[in-house]
Amino acid sequence: MPADFADRTDFDNASRGLVAVLEPAQVLADDGRVIYDAAGFGEATSGDCPDTVNPSLWRQAQLTAIHGLFEVTGGIYQIRGYDLSNMTLVEGGTGVIVIDPLVSAECASAGLALYREHRGDRPVTAVIYTHSHIDHFGGVLGVVDADTTVPIVAPEHFLEHAVSENVYAGGAMLRRGMYHTGMGLQFGATGTLGAGLGSATSTGTVGLIAPTLDITHTGQEETLDGVRIVFQVTPGTEAPSEMNFFFPDHRALCLAENATHNLHNLLTLRGAEVRDARGWSRYIAEAIELYAHDSDVGFASHHWPTWGTDNLIQFLTEQRDTYAYLHDQTLRQLNQGLVGSEIAEDFAMPPALDAAWHTHGYYGSVSHNVKAIYQRYLGWYDGNPAHLWQHPPEAAAARYVKSIGGIDATVARAKEFAEEGDLRFAAELASHAVFAEPGHAAATEVLADALTRLGYGSECATWRNNYLAGASELGGKIFPANVSAAGMATALTITQVFDSIAIRINGPRAWDASASIRWHFTDVDETYRMELSNGVLVHYPTHRSDPADLVVTLTKAQLLGLLAGSGTDDITMDGDASVISRIVGLTDEADPAFAIVTP
Repeated sequence: MPADFADRTDFDNASRGLVAVLEPAQVLADDGRVIYDAAGFGEATSGDCPDTVNPSLWRQAQLTAIHGLFEVTGGIYQIRGYDLSNMTLVEGGTGVIVIDPLVSAECASAGLALYREHRGDRPVTAVIYTHSHIDHFGGVLGVVDADTTVPIVAPEHFLEHAVSENVYAGGAMLRRGMYHTGMGLQFGATGTLGAGLGSATSTGTVGLIAPTLDITHTGQEETLDGVRIVFQVTPGTEAPSEMNFFFPDHRALCLAENATHNLHNLLTLRGAEVRDARGWSRYIAEAIELYAHDSDVGFASHHWPTWGTDNLIQFLTEQRDTYAYLHDQTLRQLNQGLVGSEIAEDFAMPPALDAAWHTHGYYGSVSHNVKAIYQRYLGWYDGNPAHLWQHPPEAAAARYVKSIGGIDATVARAKEFAEEGDLRFAAELASHAVFAEPGHAAATEVLADALTRLGYGSECATWRNNYLAGASELGGKIFPANVSAAGMATALTITQVFDSIAIRINGPRAWDASASIRWHFTDVDETYRMELSNGVLVHYPTHRSDPADLVVTLTKAQLLGLLAGSGTDDITMDGDASVISRIVGLTDEADPAFAIVTP
């Protein structure tokens, strides 16, 4: 039984407790640039569903466009609809605790100002990061200063995973993220409708303050500004480092991003570590067991709360069963010899789960989640030796086009499949044509048309975004990564800073180069040895004083300044100072606009 479009419960809940909205409902950067346009999102999703949008996705877009300051329960408020994520504010004895300060400092600051306008000028007395994704910590400098002394609370290993995702592979993820979120597309009926989690990702200033209090185990209880909080660690669920937590005196349960009003991703289309569907289900089950029966409301870092103990338990039970069903049925069929694409093709969810709106794939999808589970257990190789050493895209495309009879014949066949309604294969054939002969106008046109039509039919917002972004780039509009992680630099450990250099070394150019540096950091009294050897920049803490080409004495802040090009003032260098420039000269810069839909 399909979900009921006449059911307005979600709309009632998404609007419940509204205190106020931003006027005007836009967030601006210091230079006047609009970095988030809540009013525009609301206008673009008003009225009946157009024929260029899946009706289910249109409904979700209307829900995520609802914005303002909302009361969740006594003493707990949420800022919703002013960034991709929610910011939650919990009133304490002397101030307010901020949970997940959005993506951008500007949005977090505007949200906090709206709260203070209606609840008083309360100081921020603690910050909690629920997990290690940028939309849950990036705006922290909009609510506290970089040198704040208030507790910064996060699950154990938060910093490690925040860096590995947003810095180490950040260039590729941000570029792919432009497709994933549709940030370069116009918002509306022929463009993006958000990412299913919210209307859009803001494009302001991103920062990070390192945690000062780690949550290491379930049951750990902390009191922040007089507010009792009991934590549940949930590693490997929606993020490698994540946690739920319970407010016993408020009878309220924060579910981070582990239970939101859509099917989530087990592997995001922008790229990430594959998540554990079985573990995810079990942590939701644990949350039900430990906290849900004593909660009157559950809220998360996206979407709207669920009120009522019985409603919350039902919601969590359906979320629990969704991830467990995906996991178990994929494994069942995997062990019968089916590969990921075969399992995903006809994978049917139980009717009772399909009837619940919050299990629908607006952000994740059943199809790519099934493939992610397959990948987690068996990897990229499907076991067929014919697929063990396939040609890369351009080489394969040339051979496919040759086999079909040339570029014109390939384009003609792609058109035929599109006219027959097989847009999936039309896109595949047209993509081969584009990769074989990028300047072929007819091939580009057929591919763009197939991708556009696939996008218009997608219930999943991220599928729609990927399809339409690809079509737009075929038309010549490129969407380079435009969110910088540079503001996170001060929170990195010294090892992480050195890692960010090492992963940029061009190995082949550095094969025959050698160099060594001993770095001594006076502010933390630590010494590191760095060696360039066999194309690898190796670095590690040391207590030895082995000879080195260069010995550098400095602080961590001076290291960051040196890498940013601010010079060597007050830095002591003994030896061959040119070693640093030689190493830097062997690094590559990430390409923020690398090709995706073309060769």
